[in-house]
Amino acid sequence: MSAEQAGRRGRIERTTSESSVLVEINLDGTGRTDISTTVPFYDHMLTALGKHSLIDLTVKATGDTHIDAHHTVEDTAIAFGEALRIALGDKSGIGRFGDALVPLDEALAQAVVDVSGRPYLVHSGEPAGQEYHLIGGHFTGSLTRHVLESIAHHAGICIHMRVLSGRDPHHIVEAQFKALARALRAAVAPDPRVEGIPSTKGAL
Repeated sequence: MSAEQAGRRGRIERTTSESSVLVEINLDGTGRTDISTTVPFYDHMLTALGKHSLIDLTVKATGDTHIDAHHTVEDTAIAFGEALRIALGDKSGIGRFGDALVPLDEALAQAVVDVSGRPYLVHSGEPAGQEYHLIGGHFTGSLTRHVLESIAHHAGICIHMRVLSGRDPHHIVEAQFKALARALRAAVAPDPRVEGIPSTKGAL
């Protein structure tokens, strides 16, 4: 795996026997995206993530999707988390916390983020059976939690995600990605009143 950092940008290339992934992010972007993972529904979700977080996001991924989408989806989430961690640098001057409550028709999701340096995920509220739905022919509902888990772990952030309502599997997943986007948007944004690192410990 190779990594690069410049300004509030991060770039990760990750190649294994199961996938090849390139992720580039710019935290000070406008939400421009260029996404291709060979998993169309995941492309849709990552496009929403970039658009609503205002993070410029490029993702180019290929993998053994003839076996399962799992490896490509997971490895892309790992690379996104690593790129986010790199782009954040020492986290000086950021808001650190972000929360968002986002509806999508009948679905409603709440995301709360702490750019804490400590990876943690709490994920709750998906309706029974959501994890078994095959969305778009490739993306299994159980992958949503796994993506969040991988991002949290590799970015070093705490994510609480709650699904408060929802019936359509597509809407339930998309509301979560959009809620995460809006929470991240607030958490990584510079706050002009913050001096240095926003922690009583002096490090995040």
